[in-house]
Amino acid sequence: MKKKIDFKPLLKSPYYQTVIANYFDFAKEPPSTTHYVRLDDGDVLPLEVSTPKNWTPEKGSVALLHGLCGSSKSTYVKRVATRAYNKGRQTIRLNMRGCGIGKSLAQNIYHAGSSSDMEKALLDIKKHFPKTKIVLVGFSLGAHQTVKLAGELGKKDSNLLVGAYAVSPPINLLTSAHRFSLPKNRVYSEYFSKKLYDHIDSLHKLFPDLPPHNISPNTSINDIDELYIAKRANFSSAIDYYKECSSKKLVQDIKIPMKILLAEDDPIIAPDEFDDLQLPDNVDVLKTVYGGHIGFIGKNIFKDFRWMDNLIEEWIENIFNN
Repeated sequence: MKKKIDFKPLLKSPYYQTVIANYFDFAKEPPSTTHYVRLDDGDVLPLEVSTPKNWTPEKGSVALLHGLCGSSKSTYVKRVATRAYNKGRQTIRLNMRGCGIGKSLAQNIYHAGSSSDMEKALLDIKKHFPKTKIVLVGFSLGAHQTVKLAGELGKKDSNLLVGAYAVSPPINLLTSAHRFSLPKNRVYSEYFSKKLYDHIDSLHKLFPDLPPHNISPNTSINDIDELYIAKRANFSSAIDYYKECSSKKLVQDIKIPMKILLAEDDPIIAPDEFDDLQLPDNVDVLKTVYGGHIGFIGKNIFKDFRWMDNLIEEWIENIFNN
C-alpha cells in the first residue's frame, strides 16, 4: 500500500530537518555488551547487544542498522534502540564493516550491496537466541540494505526476520548518485565524500598491505564509487555497482510485514522511485511532504518532536504484541 501520511514539521526546510535530526547528538545509548561476528573472509563485525534485566526471548529483539559513514553510535540508532530497550526488548545495534569500534577489524569494505554481512550477523544472533523473533530497522544506506535483505530472504522463504522498517532508503542507487551531483545538494555530497575519504584513508593506514588508494579529500562521492568502491567490490564500474545492488527490484519479493518511510523533500533519495512499484500486500510505503533525510522533527515538541521515533516505536510494539 502507498499512503501519504500527515506530518506537521517543526521546520519545512529539508536541510534543517536533516541536520537537526541527525547531527546534534544528545542521545544516550542503552547499556550493551559487544558481540563479535566473524565473516567468511576473516573480517569481524562488532554488534552492540543490549539485553534488559528481565528479558526473555519471547519479548523479541530489535536490530538496527545505520547509514553511510554511521555506526552503532549514530544518534538515530541510539534513540530508537533506547526506546525499544525501555520497552523490554533486546536491541542489537549493528556495525557495517570497519564502522564504529570495528574500525580495525575489517580490511574489506562495506557498500550498498553488503546485505549478506547483515544476514550473517543476524543468523549469529539467532544461533545464540534461537527462540527470539527479530525485526530489523534500517536508516538511509542501512534502510536500503534492509529492503534488499528482506527481498533476498523472501526469495529463500527464510524466517530470520518477522518484520522490517526502512527509513529514507535509496532503492535506486543511480538516481541517488545523480541527486548528489546537483548543485543544490552540494553540502550533502561534500559531507559524505569527506567522511568516505577519511574512512578509506584510515583503512589503508590500518592495513598497509592494501595497495595505495587513489582518493583525495576533494574526490566527489560519485567518483569515489567509480574509482574505489566499485573496484574493491568487484564491479566493473559505478554504473554496474548501482545496477546490481539497487534494492528496488527486490521489493516485490518481500514476504514479511514492512514499512518504508520517506519524505518528498528528501535531498538524497528520489521519492518518485516508489510510484511505479507493484507492492506486495505486506509492504507499506508511507510518504510525507516534509521531513528531509532521516529527519521528521515534529512541530509539537512535547509530543511529536521525534515523530519518526514515535512511529517506529509504535510499529515495533504492534509487531510483537500481535
